[in-house]
Amino acid sequence: MSSPLQFQLRITVTAELAQSLRSDVSCAGHPALRAILQTHHATLKCQFDAFADYVSEAERRGTEHYPLYQWTRQTIENPEKKAKYLQSFTLYVNGDEVYGKDVADALEAGLSKLIDTNGILRVSRYDTNPANNPQPPART
Repeated sequence: MSSPLQFQLRITVTAELAQSLRSDVSCAGHPALRAILQTHHATLKCQFDAFADYVSEAERRGTEHYPLYQWTRQTIENPEKKAKYLQSFTLYVNGDEVYGKDVADALEAGLSKLIDTNGILRVSRYDTNPANNPQPPART
């Protein structure tokens, strides 16, 4: 029996909001967003920061154990991609980066109400089905 799909949500925000969220992880300056996150026991992590953390960890522990090291390093060093990922935030629920459909649905419904207000541009949903996700790039 296969396990059910799990989901991850990300929000894309304005550059101004991104800067604020990166410096204030509690979202104290954004009460509507903070309320939704608290209701669902969710936190935000900037995609750029997550990528930079991955690169740092790989360099400390040995890049041969990190199959996405080269791609991730090139991504954070590319100015256009850096700008894109600085405005993208992954939502973690109870510390988990993927979660069940019911949780994702409820969180997405709340976040969708904030689009075009408070600097939120888009809410994106991803699932754990490998057919719906790109495969890691080949090593060069």
